[in-house]
Amino acid sequence: MAMLPNDMTCLSLFAALGFSLGGCAEAPSAAPPTATGAPTFYQSLDSTNASVDPIAARDMISVYRRNNGLPTVAVDPALQEEARAAVDAMARANDINQKKLEPLTKRLAAVHATRAMAVENVSAGYHTLAEAFSGWRDSKPHNANMLAPKARRMGIATAYVPGSKYKVFWALVLTD
Repeated sequence: MAMLPNDMTCLSLFAALGFSLGGCAEAPSAAPPTATGAPTFYQSLDSTNASVDPIAARDMISVYRRNNGLPTVAVDPALQEEARAAVDAMARANDINQKKLEPLTKRLAAVHATRAMAVENVSAGYHTLAEAFSGWRDSKPHNANMLAPKARRMGIATAYVPGSKYKVFWALVLTD
């Protein structure tokens, strides 16, 4: 019988990710559990019908930002749309090379989400939100994007490509 993470395991994960819940009135809002009962940030996204939970991503990134003295971020529908378009383009090309994508400012203008500040993290190969977050936090340029001081909005998406060496493609867009 497999052991499922409980609330203490989830809090331990936040602590391991460098989160401090001390001084917070409450822990980040809990995303609904997966079918196995695990929090959605542990959900494996390497299946056709799986998709990243933007609320869990928002909470994870917001707690990290708050612990670094920065404001939280909100999920923005236009940025969700852009992240979905970016991840779909990478999945079709089976490539994470950002240079093959249109410039982010041009893509944001196309979805009427022009902003003064915009950054994105693209990656592939992470099967869970927790893995992607950890990888981004451990990468200096990706971490800088997550901690962009002016960031207030975000969009995140994944795409699963069974025949790809990466399996799961990721796009995170942050703007002011």
